[in-house]
Amino acid sequence: MKNDFKVALFDLDGVVFDTEPQYTEFWGSQCREFHPDDPGLEHRIKGQTLVQIFDNHFTGELEKVRALITDRLNEFERTMRFEYVAGFEEFIKAIRQRGVKTAVVTSSNQVKMNAVYERRPEFRQLFDEILTSEDFEYSKPHPDCYLKAAARFAAAPEDCVVFEDSFNGLKSGRAANMYVVGLSTTNAAEDIAPLCDEVIEDYILLNTTNH
Repeated sequence: MKNDFKVALFDLDGVVFDTEPQYTEFWGSQCREFHPDDPGLEHRIKGQTLVQIFDNHFTGELEKVRALITDRLNEFERTMRFEYVAGFEEFIKAIRQRGVKTAVVTSSNQVKMNAVYERRPEFRQLFDEILTSEDFEYSKPHPDCYLKAAARFAAAPEDCVVFEDSFNGLKSGRAANMYVVGLSTTNAAEDIAPLCDEVIEDYILLNTTNH
């Protein structure tokens, strides 16, 4: 991976935390209840925001269940496990020691982040900035979120590295003209490779090459 970057921008789920299997379980239950005629839908909506999921799959008669699903999701996120992707803590501490600025750039809302802060008190100390859905005008794959994050540090796109796992997130980093590292925690490496400058399984190998 390029070593001259000044800013590292991380998506949250599937990049910092290995939470995607839990979300697949949650959305699997909702899709089986409300879309029993569309098996596997929970896999196809990975990486989409809640608004995108609702706009694409919960319209017409299903609009009336949006509030119910939102309440279920909020409750689910209050009790979910937040386990770091392998090697993440060591990697981010190492790059911060080198003077690299770090930020979370997530489509998660403040309710979700409050759950993270409660269960992971050290989390905020790992990042210089935390940007959530409330900070963006446009959702991924639009580059707005990553451009806003770079602006927090007065950094040019070429000085930034984006770590992403979802198709929309990878497209967002690419559209922002930043170096994109894709994690194959959510989608297969061969599927995300065309949208990345490189693909990693976790941060363990980076820890051996960046010290």
